[in-house]
Amino acid sequence: MSLKAKKDEKSDIPVEEKLRALYDLQQIDSQIDRIRTVRGELPLEVRDLEDEVAGLDTRSNNLHEEIKKLEDAITEKKNVIKDAGIAIKKYEAQQGKVRNNREFDSLTKEIEFQNLEIQLSEKRIKEYKAQIAAKNEMIEGSQAALDERKNDLKLKKEELEDIISETKKEEDELQAHSKVAELKIEGRLLHAYSRVRQNVRNGLAVVPVERDACGGCFNKIPPQRQLDIRMHKKIIVCEHCGRILVDADFLLGNGKPVVQEEVVTKTSRKTAKAK
Repeated sequence: MSLKAKKDEKSDIPVEEKLRALYDLQQIDSQIDRIRTVRGELPLEVRDLEDEVAGLDTRSNNLHEEIKKLEDAITEKKNVIKDAGIAIKKYEAQQGKVRNNREFDSLTKEIEFQNLEIQLSEKRIKEYKAQIAAKNEMIEGSQAALDERKNDLKLKKEELEDIISETKKEEDELQAHSKVAELKIEGRLLHAYSRVRQNVRNGLAVVPVERDACGGCFNKIPPQRQLDIRMHKKIIVCEHCGRILVDADFLLGNGKPVVQEEVVTKTSRKTAKAK
């Protein structure tokens, strides 16, 4: 069958059947939403923990890098002290061979300068060692937090995997039912349905009129518009929220929904158990 023929075939379906197909699709998709709700905030919690673990790992690595730089600086200062000691010995040896006071005084100043270099280097070494000790304490605290977060992440991942494995079969079945229901709906209606579902918080794109009001946004529906909805002669949307409106007869089961009752019941039981 050509694409045009299929399109014409869907266009020939009575409006009431289109509404029934849309309502059935909504029921199925709502069941899929409930299954995903069972997972709750777990995927977000897992991502947050993964980000936190990565952050703590980065912090720990940065601290180790800083300690390495401080250790290199200590080694450099030790070399300065060693070189200054050698220079002092050389200048002291030269003092014994000077021919006048001016040369002696010049060598004395060089020795004093090298002693100052040693003192300054020793002071810097003490400062660097204090910084290393502080950073090691930070690493210990960070490592404890990292171990705790890794354990939390492991537990959350296991919990999420358990829920996904328990509900995957049902979700796949419902997804298959959803595809079957979509085959009965022409493209523009399906597009409108999907767009409304994406734009509303509860995912309800097809809602019944209840107590003379839209079952989605609860704004009043005029009597004449309610009559048109009950006639099932055309697709009518809520003027306020854009949801597709059906009459209460759809809630009473005038026509079997595509989704099988046992699948819905099983999902509901598992949802309640997971909560």
